[in-house]
Amino acid sequence: MPSIKMITALPLAAGLSLPLSAMAADWTLDPAHSTLAFSGKQTGTPFSGHFGTFNGTISFDPAHPEAGHAHVTLAMASAVTGDPQRDGALPGKDWFNVAGFPSAVFDAQSFRTTGGNAYEAVGTLTIRGISKPVTLPFTLDINGTTAHAKGHVDLVRSDFGVGQGPWASGQWVALNVGVDIDVTAQRKP
Repeated sequence: MPSIKMITALPLAAGLSLPLSAMAADWTLDPAHSTLAFSGKQTGTPFSGHFGTFNGTISFDPAHPEAGHAHVTLAMASAVTGDPQRDGALPGKDWFNVAGFPSAVFDAQSFRTTGGNAYEAVGTLTIRGISKPVTLPFTLDINGTTAHAKGHVDLVRSDFGVGQGPWASGQWVALNVGVDIDVTAQRKP
């Protein structure tokens, strides 16, 4: 009985992408200081989890965010929620199907400013071989060679084929999934 809401991470996502730099620069995600998390509801009870393995690269110039891009890859088998039954089901065919689709990818083709230190990553999230457009809003703070981004996006897991068979409807596991990023990236020399 899994219950997982997609990442995705962005996913993801969440997906997840973390761009930015004070000057046109390339950045590398720092997984040791980053979290790509997801949340949802199973039988009305909230749950949360995160992906333990992901990596990514980002290119970003705050003066020209539209020219930036990012590529973030998540290992779907690294999803954990702390519930043994759910964690055992997530890699299975009905949920993430990690045997067929071991990774999820967020490719941001550009960024746009929304005021102050707020931005949006505009891209494509691919989970279980299904690609959908995703816009990830986030805030960004840069301190020297370190960038820190936090963002949230809501996804519908069934849009990505997550939750097959008895899990396809939202009867037991809600279709809506929240994806949260709290990521740090280091400027490449």
